[in-house]
Amino acid sequence: MVEPADRPSTAGQRLGATESFGVSTLEPGLRPPAQPPGRLVSIRVQMLDDTQEVFQISQRSPGKVLFDLACVHLNLTEGDYFGLEYQDQRKMTVWLDLLKPTLKQIRRPKNTILRFVVKFFPPDHTQLMEELTRYLFALQIKRDLACGRLICNDTSAALMVSHIIQSEIGDFDETQSWQHLLHNKYLPDQDAIRDKITDCHRKHVGQTPAESDYQLLEIARRLEMYGVRLHPAKDREGSKLNLSVAHTGVLVFQGYTKINAFNWSKIRKLSFKRKRFLIKLRADPAQSAHHDTLEFAMASRDCCKIFWKISVEYHAFFRLFEEPKAKAKPILFTRGSSFRFSGRTQKQVIDYVKDSELKKVPFERKHSKVLSHSGMSPLSSSFRLQVPKESAMSVALADQPDSARLSHRAETNGSEEPPPVVASANGFQDIPVAPGSDPIQSRRNHGSTGSAPDQHLLNPGPSCRTNKGSPGSDDSPLGSPRLVVNGNGSMNGQGMGSDGVLGPGQIAEGQQLSPLTSPLLTEAGYVRNEDEEEARRKFPTDKAYFIAKELLTTERTYLNDLQVVTESFQSSVGKDEAFPDLVQNLISSNYDPIHKFHQGFLKEVEQRLAQWEGRSNAHIKGDYQRIGDVLLKNIQGLRQLTVNLQKHSECLVELERACRSSRKVETLCRDFEQQRVCYLPFNIFLLRPLHRLLHYKLILERLCKHYPPTHDDFRDSRAGLADITEMVLQLQGTMMKMENFQKLLELKKDLTGIDNLAIRGREFIRLGCLSKLSGKGLQQRMFFLFSDSLVYTSRGTTPVNQFKVHGQLPLYGMTIRESEEEWGVPHSFTLFGQRQSVVVAASCASEMERWVEDIRMAIDLAEQSSSPSDDLLSTSLTDNKLSEDGVAEQESEDELCGSRSSLERQGHRGNTTVHVCWHRNTSVSMVDFSVAVENQLSGNLLRKFKNSNGWQKLWVVFTNFSLFFYKSHQDDYPLASLPLLGYSVTVPSESENIHKDYVFKLHFKSHVYYFRSESEYTFERWMEVIRSATCSSSHSLLSTRKELY
Repeated sequence: MVEPADRPSTAGQRLGATESFGVSTLEPGLRPPAQPPGRLVSIRVQMLDDTQEVFQISQRSPGKVLFDLACVHLNLTEGDYFGLEYQDQRKMTVWLDLLKPTLKQIRRPKNTILRFVVKFFPPDHTQLMEELTRYLFALQIKRDLACGRLICNDTSAALMVSHIIQSEIGDFDETQSWQHLLHNKYLPDQDAIRDKITDCHRKHVGQTPAESDYQLLEIARRLEMYGVRLHPAKDREGSKLNLSVAHTGVLVFQGYTKINAFNWSKIRKLSFKRKRFLIKLRADPAQSAHHDTLEFAMASRDCCKIFWKISVEYHAFFRLFEEPKAKAKPILFTRGSSFRFSGRTQKQVIDYVKDSELKKVPFERKHSKVLSHSGMSPLSSSFRLQVPKESAMSVALADQPDSARLSHRAETNGSEEPPPVVASANGFQDIPVAPGSDPIQSRRNHGSTGSAPDQHLLNPGPSCRTNKGSPGSDDSPLGSPRLVVNGNGSMNGQGMGSDGVLGPGQIAEGQQLSPLTSPLLTEAGYVRNEDEEEARRKFPTDKAYFIAKELLTTERTYLNDLQVVTESFQSSVGKDEAFPDLVQNLISSNYDPIHKFHQGFLKEVEQRLAQWEGRSNAHIKGDYQRIGDVLLKNIQGLRQLTVNLQKHSECLVELERACRSSRKVETLCRDFEQQRVCYLPFNIFLLRPLHRLLHYKLILERLCKHYPPTHDDFRDSRAGLADITEMVLQLQGTMMKMENFQKLLELKKDLTGIDNLAIRGREFIRLGCLSKLSGKGLQQRMFFLFSDSLVYTSRGTTPVNQFKVHGQLPLYGMTIRESEEEWGVPHSFTLFGQRQSVVVAASCASEMERWVEDIRMAIDLAEQSSSPSDDLLSTSLTDNKLSEDGVAEQESEDELCGSRSSLERQGHRGNTTVHVCWHRNTSVSMVDFSVAVENQLSGNLLRKFKNSNGWQKLWVVFTNFSLFFYKSHQDDYPLASLPLLGYSVTVPSESENIHKDYVFKLHFKSHVYYFRSESEYTFERWMEVIRSATCSSSHSLLSTRKELY
């Protein structure tokens, strides 16, 4: 090994620091600091490329001497992102403290190997200025993948490994690539996805090792486990958790799923006491004045202190502007730890590299067989950021449910002049202000283009521009910067383009970079929050893309619903000996083929969306930006399964027959419905395949309406629409009967005192809350309107909260009359039956109008029948009748509006539509149910509560008048639900200070929720479907239903 003093001055001179700094990379022009006198000790350090180097240090040298020697050996300028870790005598992995003597930390240096690894993971790899730094980060990602630390799905893993292989052996060669994968282990389960890896590798033709590193980091940084180092802990209830620290703050994981995050801006203090790790949060001005303290128990005090130290260092590195000053030592007593962060902060590193005239020094890629141009001619800092060119490849990363992935493409376009740049402020929202800074000045800097550093970091010359309004522009909420490097080499570091327009990173003359915004506002050094990360992704902007994306998101939900029938139900109920083989075979033979078909369909849609979102070449782009051909092909395939779809009604009938004939089967089905995976009544899942046909029809109708007749996709979309319309018409009769039969079966579970509700010829019309006038005034009752009778009930006190029947009014011969003036009760009307009369009142005029219209329609249907209907009640009315003066047990509205609703309350049906109508004092009709079937929707939304500051990303499913919330679309069951009946959906007002695009507001009484969507189309679709649940259907739909009756 060459000693530092003997090294040439080209690279070593730029790695120096004065003695007082305690930094990891050194100031230019200085050699490594002189070591204290004393005996030299050999220390072994394992580098990221698995080579081992031996360094000679004095036995009294602090840790920073050893670390600086490692950086000098690598010619590494941005060494502050790295650290040295080792296993101490307790077999615990710890970081080498740069201020303490090395040999006081490493007791047995001969038997200890330190590892040079990445310590601080920035949110964006474009913050890394040098190719060598990105190469070392790529080696760290490679190591994390191999050891199973970087958890991701197969698609993401295969894509990352393909970039690693491209950097090591170059362009795809089938034999060479296959042999390379056989002899090298990149993933614990590599063999299972070897074909995926080779498929991705063959698309990287022409990609250099530097470009492969760039793409690898681009993918890795979007993964939830990127840079995460888990520290086992327990909460106050004893639940096992994992803590981690990132650039944003302290993260909490359950297994490998992030369940909570505490941003630095909300944390007041981090501390530990024995083995308890404490997080003190800042007081919320909108709530109480006390400071909330969170407590986590770790395995030991040492574990707790290790995590506290790395948390302190992460906070200082990413949030502070300069290294914290050392505290004065107390004269007599010491209290607490004297540990502090030593080294430059991220802002100091970026400023240093940007301002220094550093030479590019060649370095060796140990594992690469490709000739790499890592040795570059000297360049000034005017083009410090070497953004590599991406391959023309389309990618889908399923870890990101939105499938939007790779960005920052740099193209060489000869002498063509790229479009001009227009500065956008979208990327500079919600930037935390450093403690003690002036928020007014900070806000002023945010609003101006002067809040970003010098232009040459992101905008190499006047011809390197970003197009406002283009899919990649920052001005779009879904865009990300698109860099175009002029191929004629005419680059400069001027801050103003020739047209006088400021670029995204430019500063107007005379303006200074604000020191008040933390940590940075530069594209290279800007630490993004979650909202901005969402906004900077690169999406197509065509409406057809978002229609296709709706197809993808709803198809994922539909496939999960099918799995409830084909997998969960069959494994839980179907294998029981008491369950009839006839029903089991009937369900499996008619639902399994549907499930298998849609698995293939979903893969095709995912592939097409990935290509649509990716960077495809111009001449083939049109082949990717369409979805009608995929729909047409699969609808034609689905027509072959029409026989199976027609059998679904038979499955529903036979299952109900089996439940009636066997109490054991009924218990099995009821117990299955109590499982979390069955988040809806099971019979609704049996109807899903028929409902899905309606969704395809509506999606194709929107596509045909959007496309002009000359569009390439119009013909396929129109042909697909014709085919699916024919299927819907063919199966519509079956669907209507199944919907009505399913609804009668569901109501039967909510009612007690009725025999055989589901009989031939009976149609459900409306259910809801009305007030019945009795001797003691108006009393709340639940009314059920069928095609032959009107039943009224009250909520009983049974363990399953069923509604007990009070009475029945046959519709044959009934008359209805408005009686508001007669009784002096607002919105009241009288029902005159053959045996009795009842006075009822609705909650509002619109509710009264709906009830009166539906009852009159039902009377007309009853009159058309040949004879009066039979009594619905199982015994005489007097036996079933409760005291009219009795008060039904009330249940708190919070049970329905709570964040977890009744999903966690097993054993009763407290979240059904009937119960929601009871609590919200509203009603729904069969027409509303039919409309809700057509308006199912799913996708990612950001949710915010009324008194919270942050937005939480959730996978949201709208169905059955409710929103169901998941962590991601891959979850088996929802975390929480929100019934929407009675809610209002609006757009937030200015006074609510929701300064975001595409936000809608849900509110009912004091319950308020805000949701953000990703585009104008998805915003309009969510508003449309939610309004269908919160507003009753129009009269035209009602008349249509009447004709169908």
